[in-house]
Amino acid sequence: MGNVIVAQSGGPTVAINASLAGVIEGALRSNYDKIYGSINGILGIKDDNIIDLSEIANSDSTFLQKLKTTPAMYLGSCRFKLPSADSGDPVYNTLFQQFSKYNIDAFFYIGGNDSMDTVDKLSAYAKSIDSHIRFIGIPKTIDNDLCITDHTPGFGSAAKYIATTTMEVIYDALIYNSPSVTIIEVMGRDAGWLTAATSLARNEYCCGPDLIYLPETPFNTELFIADLSRLLKEKTNIVVAVSEGIRDAAGKYISASTGTLDNFGHAQLSGAGKTLEYLVKDRLGVKVRSIEVNVLQRAAAHCASLTDQNESVEQGRHGVAFAEQGVTGAMVILKRTSNAPYTVEYSYAHIHDIANEAKEVPQNWINESHNWITQEMLDYLQPLVLGEPDLTYKNGLPVYVRR
Repeated sequence: MGNVIVAQSGGPTVAINASLAGVIEGALRSNYDKIYGSINGILGIKDDNIIDLSEIANSDSTFLQKLKTTPAMYLGSCRFKLPSADSGDPVYNTLFQQFSKYNIDAFFYIGGNDSMDTVDKLSAYAKSIDSHIRFIGIPKTIDNDLCITDHTPGFGSAAKYIATTTMEVIYDALIYNSPSVTIIEVMGRDAGWLTAATSLARNEYCCGPDLIYLPETPFNTELFIADLSRLLKEKTNIVVAVSEGIRDAAGKYISASTGTLDNFGHAQLSGAGKTLEYLVKDRLGVKVRSIEVNVLQRAAAHCASLTDQNESVEQGRHGVAFAEQGVTGAMVILKRTSNAPYTVEYSYAHIHDIANEAKEVPQNWINESHNWITQEMLDYLQPLVLGEPDLTYKNGLPVYVRR
């Protein structure tokens, strides 16, 4: 049947290598001959920076198992935006010459929204030249903002880390008997899924967070100060979780924009938590600190979700199976069939319906005061953080695959 090639793109997660392991396992069990890996995303194909993953997996019996629990990206990443498929840009000719050189029958791209844009364009170009190559997207993003699928690989582990970290911050904040406000800034420029996961920290042995603000609803600084003033009359230490992308009713980010855009046109922000820290200090005069979790939430393999890891592997395997069936221009998706017991089904959706779209938190999953989430959101989140992968340790530290 020819060979397959896989690449990774976008930001790292705990589970993206688990999806890669799933693709490798699926390919090794398939009728395909070899599986190649492209170093640094689509650029590896363009620049002929390719490795033989079949050889690596067959020469080391522990490779795939260790890969499943290794964070970030074994193959490296890129943020390269392809021009439109009908642009006539020579990059397409270069890429498809490379596909021909390696006798590629299927290409798998593991990534988020921008990566799905690449899959969409490659499949459109392939159709225009009547190419037989199948193009499949394997989802990945801690932001959980890919449409149609119930949730994305990487999100469950990031949610577990954020909820755990929030609990630990709360325990830290409670040790002093003087009024304080702690603001935790969580990743999420346009979607508040990850910030909403801090709600899991409120349980029978942890009292917070007290307030949660998501980018799906307008953020009002006066109401924010009023919420804090009310709570400070009831308790001494307040912990707040905010998305980095919270914005006012006019759509202006609460944090200042740096004025620069990334390769895909996304605004680069400079800190909602710090902005609110200065506001609270000025208006309320209490001890206040802001914590920007930043990249720590992306690759915390020591606090991963077993549910997330297992589903990531399965989506990689299913991607290969769909390609064998002749599917192309598609992304592997999850359909939740039950919350209790938690069950899912694996399917696929047309990539054109997913690329360049963003799934926001439903408005009815946010409370009327816009400072907390509903039970529906909690029921959605809870199964995704369950279980702990079996990590191997050496000298007190987890053992990961050497990149």
